[in-house]
Amino acid sequence: MIGLISATAAGAAARDRLAAAWPDRTRVYGGPVADAVRTAFAECGQLVCFLATGAVVRLVAPLLDDKRTDPGVVCVDEGGRFAVSLVGGHGGGANDLARAVGEVLGAEPVVTTATDAVGLPGLDTLGMPVEGDVAGVSRALLDGEPVALRAEVAWPLPPLPLAAEGACAVRVTDRLVEPAEREAVLRPPSLVVGVGASKGAPAEEVLGLVEAALRDAGLSKASLAELATVDAKAGEPGIVGAAERLGVPLVTYSAGRLAGVEVPNPSDAPLAAVGTPSVAEAAALAGGGELLVPKRKSERADGSPAMATCAVVRRPGRGRLAVVGLGPGARDLLTPRALAELRRASVLVGLDQYVDQVRDLLRPGTRVLESGLGAEEERARTAVAEARRGQAVALIGSGDAGVYAMASPALAEASDDIDVVGVPGVTAALAAGAILGAPLGHDHVSISLSDLHTPWEVIERRVRAAAEADLVVTFYNPRSRGRDWQLPKALAILSGHREPATPVGVVRNASRPDESSRLTTLGGLDPATVDMMTVVTVGNTATREIAGRMVTPRGYRWQATREDAR
Repeated sequence: MIGLISATAAGAAARDRLAAAWPDRTRVYGGPVADAVRTAFAECGQLVCFLATGAVVRLVAPLLDDKRTDPGVVCVDEGGRFAVSLVGGHGGGANDLARAVGEVLGAEPVVTTATDAVGLPGLDTLGMPVEGDVAGVSRALLDGEPVALRAEVAWPLPPLPLAAEGACAVRVTDRLVEPAEREAVLRPPSLVVGVGASKGAPAEEVLGLVEAALRDAGLSKASLAELATVDAKAGEPGIVGAAERLGVPLVTYSAGRLAGVEVPNPSDAPLAAVGTPSVAEAAALAGGGELLVPKRKSERADGSPAMATCAVVRRPGRGRLAVVGLGPGARDLLTPRALAELRRASVLVGLDQYVDQVRDLLRPGTRVLESGLGAEEERARTAVAEARRGQAVALIGSGDAGVYAMASPALAEASDDIDVVGVPGVTAALAAGAILGAPLGHDHVSISLSDLHTPWEVIERRVRAAAEADLVVTFYNPRSRGRDWQLPKALAILSGHREPATPVGVVRNASRPDESSRLTTLGGLDPATVDMMTVVTVGNTATREIAGRMVTPRGYRWQATREDAR
């Protein structure tokens, strides 16, 4: 919950705007300001104070205890011009909150955390526990000192300027080790504990068994990702309680699924009880990985039979491939999600001219693998291979990466051993359509006239089908120096079904600084004025030019009514 505090009418107005935008996330605190801040600080995970920064500093200073647990505090001036991340930038989420508040109120977020200021991800913002000399290692990264990466567990990390050697180090491990001097230890969520329990097993017994198994194997509880068991035990209080106290989710599998998992220590007892010869080992191994601790039983102080079993598995970090559409070219048409993926990726793969388009957005340490035109399949294979090595990869394409771009060759290479994320982008057809007016207001189709990957016979058949169906047609890749006859042929096919006066929109370099556009007709278009940077949109029989704009009505009834009114 986010506590909202204000002292004046102006502050209350901005406060109420934020409360209206986030009704389920915010709580307004009234009364004397000092009392409101103290109460909100104790009850909320974050605070937004519509007060002067000096006042907020004095009010929260006596309340501060530990940056890892204190709520994040954002201060907004009464004019609503600035949202200042004041306390808990990383641990309390104040940096992200300042940005979110800025989006709602139109305020400028002010973030002074050093790593954010220079574009480095903070070691405490990577979504995993971190121990050791976090401040010292972060300072070394900021100062450009060589910081070594010591990865005992392969795990996809965001871009960090890490080296093979250095006086400071970032260590990635799930082992129970103490950080060395000038070392920050990241604990990836790599461990899965499978558990089985008799009916009525106490949570203390299950919890004690899990903790002992990890400790005896020299493994860190901070790297525990989940507990796993059979469906029949999904509601067993001892297992549910242990998961809650460990702060991890409980994942369950059907007995049939677990019965198909090969384990070293099957048993007749669970087979008779729940229908699988193994619960603990099979549940731990169901998602793959290396068995580190075979099945072990709990020990009871009174010597009575054990009521719980567990096994521990290390799952490898899965690589991540984000296929990102950059949009048509304008920076403000790059989506926030695409930007987030670019900054998250440790490896960027793309066409050289598209890499140049976003190079300034990449974080320091991002490895860039670029190539020229005609190497689409090579880029797809490279991106998938990097993801299989456990990297966080962004494969970029213009427009939408799924439209005549990199998504299809990449997904043809990828298997289920990596995570794949698609990030949509504004397509060239949509960008051109917005410039022309509303040519895509009814059914439409996009057709590439490039026969490098598709036989012309297939392209021609598709153009004829679109012509006969009276669809608005957007032509991609319409004409190049080596392919100058395809566009005239396609236009001739459409001319067999549409009048010469049918509107045609021609847009070159949509949304870019040298953008140009014009409206012409099917009979008046000169194909020689078109190149590969151009999108050609041919209207259907209902498309009209209205006030200099190309418009395809939602239905023919609307058009008929308009003409009758004349």
